Amino acid sequence: MAHVQVEAEDIELDSPTLVEGLPGAGLVGKIAADHLVEEFEMTYYGALHCEGLPKVAVYRGESSDVRPPVRLYADEERDLVVLQSDVPVSPTQSSDFAGCVTGWIDEHDVLPLYLSGLGEEKDGVPEMYGVATGDAGSILDAEGIVPPRESGLVSGPTGALIHRAGEVGLDAIGLIVQTEPQFPDPESARVLLEHGIGPIADIDVETDALLERADEIQEARKQLAERLQDADRDESTQAQSIRGFQ
Repeated sequence: MAHVQVEAEDIELDSPTLVEGLPGAGLVGKIAADHLVEEFEMTYYGALHCEGLPKVAVYRGESSDVRPPVRLYADEERDLVVLQSDVPVSPTQSSDFAGCVTGWIDEHDVLPLYLSGLGEEKDGVPEMYGVATGDAGSILDAEGIVPPRESGLVSGPTGALIHRAGEVGLDAIGLIVQTEPQFPDPESARVLLEHGIGPIADIDVETDALLERADEIQEARKQLAERLQDADRDESTQAQSIRGFQ
């Protein structure tokens, strides 16, 4: 049965912010989420057992511990939760996956930040935009996060999560950043962290390491990016403009 299995019962969270890190265009969400887990040395909090997730076991070098492919990490002090994923979500099961995650978010009064890359040419610092469901638009206004310049849509599992939030009237935020869609993009992930996640979650995030280790990060994520290119487009989270249909 689909559920979120919390392992660290001793961690107490009070209306936390959740940062979603599913793989997608430029791997911007995954890079940002992975950086938060590493930078804050976050604690393994629980596992997602939802439809659409492959039944695989994940392990890390220098450790015998086995983890599920999609996990939650928590930081009690910062009231922060990160959804970290090493696998894409099946496009045929994205609705069930979104329902599974959203049920837990709603039950625990979580504010989710859903992250997506918009594949278009960057002119200088990547631009970031915000969309919202429920009453979360006021949070974007308070932080000066502007809406997208053009109409568009967010596809893949992140799109399903935002859609589900709107369907049930949940407060949720979608952060969309310009990115190089075919390669890991630490620069765009840094923009998400500095101008979106940090202000909204009220946390200070050191991001210099993202650019200092850009080559290393890109190489480490290259295989996953190639897998996403070969997969169904709907399996990869991405934002895209819609022109000519308004």
